[in-house]
Amino acid sequence: MRWATVEIVTALDAEAVREALLTETDLLADLYRDCDPTTPIPTCPGWTLAQLVGHVGGAHRWTATMVTHRSTENIDYATVPDVRRPRDQQAAVEWLRDSARQVITAVDATGAEVPVWTPFAGVRPARWWIRRRLHEATGHRADALLALGRDVVMAPAIAADGLSELLAIGAPWFATPLDDGNSLTLTATDSAAAWSIVRSGDTVTWTAEPATATATATVSGAAVALYLLALRRISAGDARLTVSGDPKVLDTWLDRTAF
Repeated sequence: MRWATVEIVTALDAEAVREALLTETDLLADLYRDCDPTTPIPTCPGWTLAQLVGHVGGAHRWTATMVTHRSTENIDYATVPDVRRPRDQQAAVEWLRDSARQVITAVDATGAEVPVWTPFAGVRPARWWIRRRLHEATGHRADALLALGRDVVMAPAIAADGLSELLAIGAPWFATPLDDGNSLTLTATDSAAAWSIVRSGDTVTWTAEPATATATATVSGAAVALYLLALRRISAGDARLTVSGDPKVLDTWLDRTAF
């Protein structure tokens, strides 16, 4: 199976991605400050809110260390300075906030184009990590909000970028996300964002733009709802989504695109 992925079109420029990483991490920190750290996270089985915060902040710091060292190989998580979340809740809030800033500082000091190891297709420019860490924060902030029974509120442009990024990093891992001749379109109702995924023979193409022909299945909803669907945080039957065409095509795509 061969993926023909068209270059991602995103509403977020480099500066917006940087700002969003800080904002999304700060929002998660604010949430943690006012909530019970032992709250279970159903979408991350076995985790508590404290463990989720530790995961996000620790991985931010692991990223910053790898960028700083210009590492072209994975580094041992345990060797990263201050990688563990402080036990004190308020100290953990500040630790989490600072962790995102360390990523930005590391990329600026090292150079945005310097090649650094990634778990997806080898080395990439250091700036790649800012966007990756942004959407670790958006996805896990959603996990925390869902665990607390709160609405997941996110700027449409950030949610849309999260979906584009998820499709881009996942593409090489998804061998047969659709059966031959099928296509799937995801359409955001709160922005101009749309994604088209088409399989023809042994080639799967996805583009961040509206389909040029009627898809076998179409899913519409707010950008954040589409993002949560792709993350498996809500189901295809969620009231925030409208599915038209053959629903089995969407079910197939969801079954075959899980990490």
